[in-house]
Amino acid sequence: MSNALELLEDLVRRPSLTPKDEGCQDVLVDRLRPFDFIEERLDFADTQNLWLRRGTAKPLFVFLGHTDVVPTGPLDAWLSPPFEPTIRDGKLYGRGAADMKGGIAAFVTAVERFVANHPNHKGSIAVLMTSDEEGIATNGVVKVVEVLEARNEKIDWCLVGEPSSDLKIGDVIRVGRRGSLNGKLTVKGIQGHVAYPELAENPIHTFAPALKELTEEAWDAGNHNFPPTSLQVSNIHAGAGAENIIPGHVEVQFNLRFSTELDEGIIKRRTHAILDKYGFKYDIAWRLSGNPFLTTGGELITAAHAAVKAITGYEPKYDTGGGTSDGRFIAPTGAQVIELGPINESIHKINEHIDLNDLEVLSAIYEQMLINLLA
Repeated sequence: MSNALELLEDLVRRPSLTPKDEGCQDVLVDRLRPFDFIEERLDFADTQNLWLRRGTAKPLFVFLGHTDVVPTGPLDAWLSPPFEPTIRDGKLYGRGAADMKGGIAAFVTAVERFVANHPNHKGSIAVLMTSDEEGIATNGVVKVVEVLEARNEKIDWCLVGEPSSDLKIGDVIRVGRRGSLNGKLTVKGIQGHVAYPELAENPIHTFAPALKELTEEAWDAGNHNFPPTSLQVSNIHAGAGAENIIPGHVEVQFNLRFSTELDEGIIKRRTHAILDKYGFKYDIAWRLSGNPFLTTGGELITAAHAAVKAITGYEPKYDTGGGTSDGRFIAPTGAQVIELGPINESIHKINEHIDLNDLEVLSAIYEQMLINLLA
């Protein structure tokens, strides 16, 4: 049994449903303490955050990850219990196997080998873990970054072990992410009886034309690094629960994944301009999950590209797709940030899994990156 597989099985057995950690971070401390990593706990509210650092010199290379996982969904739909790691057909099945305990296991074992072979390496290595990435992410990495910035502990290179690969391990390196802006819109009407519409004002009817315009709006055309911005409605709720009542309001939740062609202020102004055209009363509560970020070049991308090529023999492509990650909190500090991790096909799904060979290849890629940067 490989070292990485043994560690991954230990992590998957722990039902760390966000924002719980269930002892995963303790396991990492026990693994890396013998390699002279100094432990610091930076917990906030119900979130556990771990900062493990070896050395004090620059440059500082950080592996960023999360130990929390999403809910399992219906247990009877799984071929094996989600928190009992099970090997079938060369794959390990379990919640978090790909997102992102596989990346954690690959990195920890890569660090162990690298430090054993290069005990006097250049710079420093750190591991930053949180138990609040899959949730609202308010007490996780964003708070840890505030602590690091306050004491001027600057990250130079940050590798996020999120599942970025597409068809084969390492075929995609994410060099940035789109921004994410959430809106909760309440359109106000006048409740009444459906038989007397003249005495009421149906907010669903008054909002419908604005909804059409919002969803058809060409927010931008994207650019070389980012796809066009998209607005997607995620929830609509109205009604008093009876079929003969015109509702008094309708609530609409929506999200924009936006490129570097836009910013939060521009999106808000254009949204309000569309809504104001239709004359109804409304309120919007906005929540910015993160701004877009992009690493356009530098030593980290060069080292990752070379490592993938050396270990796999093929050239990775660069991409900015997918959802958000905690890299959005690191990039504003000036660090180079990329994401490189397992194949993402099964993440958040029933029967999530990782290929055992991919786990070994990913660990080798991470070790080669450390060699390229710090040996």
